[in-house]
Amino acid sequence: MHNTIILLVFFLSYVGMAAGRLPWLSVDRTGIALLGVIALLASQTVNLDEVGDRIDTATLVLLFALMIISAQFVASGFFEICCDWLMAKSDDPATLLALTVAVCGALSAMLANDIVVFTMAPLLIAGAQGRGLDPRPFLIALVGASNAGSAATLIGNPQNIYIGQAGIGFASPLPDKPTLEVPRHPHDRNQTIKGLIALGAMLVLFSTPLPREIGGLLIAAVLLSNRKFTSRTMIASVDWPLILLFVCLFAITGVLVNTGLPWKALNALQQAGLGPNSLIVLTPITLLMSNIIGNVPWVILLLQIWPSPPAGALYALALISSLGGSLLLWGSVANLIVVERAQTMGVELTTREYARAGVPFTILSLAFAVLWLAWIGALPWFPVAPGLE
Repeated sequence: MHNTIILLVFFLSYVGMAAGRLPWLSVDRTGIALLGVIALLASQTVNLDEVGDRIDTATLVLLFALMIISAQFVASGFFEICCDWLMAKSDDPATLLALTVAVCGALSAMLANDIVVFTMAPLLIAGAQGRGLDPRPFLIALVGASNAGSAATLIGNPQNIYIGQAGIGFASPLPDKPTLEVPRHPHDRNQTIKGLIALGAMLVLFSTPLPREIGGLLIAAVLLSNRKFTSRTMIASVDWPLILLFVCLFAITGVLVNTGLPWKALNALQQAGLGPNSLIVLTPITLLMSNIIGNVPWVILLLQIWPSPPAGALYALALISSLGGSLLLWGSVANLIVVERAQTMGVELTTREYARAGVPFTILSLAFAVLWLAWIGALPWFPVAPGLE
């Protein structure tokens, strides 16, 4: 009965997250995951100490620190300067789209991509509408660029942070429409420079024996000790629902792992030659699961039941899950943030509209990524032997 309750809660939680919300209720993925943890605690199949044991505190601390660093750039008006620059750079819509990809991709590689898309989405909408352009292509470019850019580093998105801790013709003119006012942060050059120095210092600390989460916290502490921006302002910029989602996913998957059932399932797949230690298996299953339950939940689930993957598999998982999250609108948290921010400004980006661009550029980028992974020898094409590598 104990295992039955855990399996039921796990199944319902992940089905709910795949759907994105509960019917007739305004409960999003974070709320669904939290309800799952509460159900486990209320049924007494797990206690708070057991939940705490399954939470990867180091990953959460590093994610928090990176969000504080991102908040420094938000408060300094750095994102507004970037958006203004790219919108003023050319009169050609195709060039503007290319610049959007370049700028947003670069920002997402070094900062938490969820904060990048949260801040840039309304700025891009206002900028495009101000020039009489359809903002939807720019939103699609933002989604693709943020996921692809975040794939470049182990600090670009939440799942990569966790993996790193584990081991390693769209732009068409529109009729004139009123441009909505978007709250803007006045640019502060000194605070932007301070953020850039902090980011550089963090990367230097990452190259030392100091644990990455501690290095990130030290830099966050420096930025919180600020004469210009209050610590409350900086802390309020942290994506707390995302951190809570991580906590709940660690708890739910951890409790399931404690039953021993996932180990048996993974061992059976390995014996059948379908283990995740090969490109022919890891690529399609990661693409599929990233677009069913989301790439963050999938990475947490997989690494909870596969605790000692080879370094090449971690590298491949980070790259494939980040790129694969661009396939459909619900593939990553960043995608959902863009859609929700757009809706608040009266811009509707439908699943079909997004898929017309998202599907082909995701398939193409994944094809190049898989060929690259095979060429550098990160993972073999096919499972080489049964058992975990």
